[in-house]
Amino acid sequence: MRVLDTHQHIWEMERLTYSWCANTPALNRSFTIDDYQRAAEGTDIEQTIFVEADVDEPFMLEETRYALALATSERPGPRPVAGVVAGIRPESTGCPRYLESIVGHEKLKGVRRVLHTEPDNLSASDLFRLNVRSLADYNLSFDICVLSRQLRAAIELIDSCPQVSFILDHVGNPLVRGGQLEGWRSDLRELSQRPHVACKISGLVTRADHRRWTVADLRPVVEHAIDCFGWERVMFGSDWPVCTLASSLRTWLDALKEITNCFGEENQRKLFYENGARVYRC
Repeated sequence: MRVLDTHQHIWEMERLTYSWCANTPALNRSFTIDDYQRAAEGTDIEQTIFVEADVDEPFMLEETRYALALATSERPGPRPVAGVVAGIRPESTGCPRYLESIVGHEKLKGVRRVLHTEPDNLSASDLFRLNVRSLADYNLSFDICVLSRQLRAAIELIDSCPQVSFILDHVGNPLVRGGQLEGWRSDLRELSQRPHVACKISGLVTRADHRRWTVADLRPVVEHAIDCFGWERVMFGSDWPVCTLASSLRTWLDALKEITNCFGEENQRKLFYENGARVYRC
């Protein structure tokens, strides 16, 4: 079965600075495209989407240019980078100028602002929403990465930008470990009513018990996401290398295949390849 990995990161500490990694020793080193290729060996992954890795803001443009160069390299490897989701700071007055400096590249598919580590009200400002609304002018999507308790704020942002295509990362980061899913369930259902939002089924193993998670732990989350968004608006993402805190890339991919196997090959093709290729225009 063909697989498009819609959510993988690369960071090279020798090039750029990722201060957040200092708080997670297992991730506080470089992860290169060659490392990813090795991690994906033995899987059906054919292409990937490079997603920004919350680089320190002074290096954001440099990371974007590096990723775009990687996507157009003549040495792409067996799993080429089919598209790039670049970093952005919509809360900044310099955002329009930054966008003008990166738009127009065929491999640039969208942008992302990590919100799960920021104050809940960051996306509520007029400036933030104005800059996100402008993405429609460039045909760029917005990957929205929030905690489950921030889903209400995400809904408000999405409603204020009706012309923008949104992709919810990591199914809204539910608290899989501990099974605290009730608020997440209702908020995800409400968010999914917006037709201009798709959902990445990614990042779940790191929200579960890192050492003891099982397929049974993940199944209710996956099935609820699919029930909310339907088979046309869900897509697979590895969240490599962050997933390595709890799982290898292949183990997570195999778990999701096991969970969805009963729904038939046609639906799995949509989840693992077709939807991602459509949303990211690959």
